[in-house]
Amino acid sequence: MVYTITLNPALDYSIQMTEFNLGKLNLSEKAYFLGGGKGINVSKVLKNLGVESIALGFLGGFTGEFIRKELNEKSIKEEFVEVEGNTRVNLKIKNGDVETEVAGISPKITEDHLKKLLNNLSKLEDGDILVLSGSVPKGVPSNVYAEIMNSLKKDVKVIIDTRGEAFEEALSSKPYLVKPNHHELEEFCKKELPNLKDIIDGARIIQSKGAQNVIVSLGKDGSLLITKEGDVFKGNIPKGVLKNSVGAGDSMVAGIVSKLASGDDLVDAYKIGISSGSATAYSYDLCTKEEVMSLLNQIEISKV
Repeated sequence: MVYTITLNPALDYSIQMTEFNLGKLNLSEKAYFLGGGKGINVSKVLKNLGVESIALGFLGGFTGEFIRKELNEKSIKEEFVEVEGNTRVNLKIKNGDVETEVAGISPKITEDHLKKLLNNLSKLEDGDILVLSGSVPKGVPSNVYAEIMNSLKKDVKVIIDTRGEAFEEALSSKPYLVKPNHHELEEFCKKELPNLKDIIDGARIIQSKGAQNVIVSLGKDGSLLITKEGDVFKGNIPKGVLKNSVGAGDSMVAGIVSKLASGDDLVDAYKIGISSGSATAYSYDLCTKEEVMSLLNQIEISKV
């Protein structure tokens, strides 16, 4: 079974308008709510790809109930821990080609809430996959991902997609796969990585800290996979028009997990991961299976 954890979900409220005037009344042309959070996005794309998962994390209040209802409507299993207060609301205002985002305030997560989450993980079995995605809420220890990994009693493949202290502290727990982008890798290495060799060297530093496999997203230049065996593979991106970068990285993770869950090796999983991330980037919503498969034959994986 695949499990996803979203510690800091959000209800995204998106507004579109043609003109925005600061300090005045502004009328929106289109507005909608969408349950968000990186692990939640992974579960949604997995569902689209025909793979079942169980979404875990923290939800609270009427905003949390909205997200829970949305998942239930999509027949995505969830076992979120209920917290006091409301799950945060992120406001996204799109004015023409300019998008402004205001991040909301997360509800308080207590030690008791964390214990309940860890208890939910006690059911994981050998061969299960656990995806840890997104930011850590304020007030939660930065080593929470490491704590989660260390609590696992079975042989579970753990994939981490986060940044900052939470990422650094989780490495020593030897995650199966981590997925920084180029900027996040530079942030980790505390220096610029201007060429392919520097990027590969940076990824190997992450491996020396404990990560088994590393994928580095390079935007329009594709991505790299550095395996625990020491091999380096480069993947291109298929042709298409960028429409929406939100959720593309989560879709890549979901594509990879969909194949790992079927027993495929990481290199084969990497290929459909690229197709899934690109399919979301080329649409206005998270990718469908049809969109992913339509791009797959354009993906080329070469050994560096």
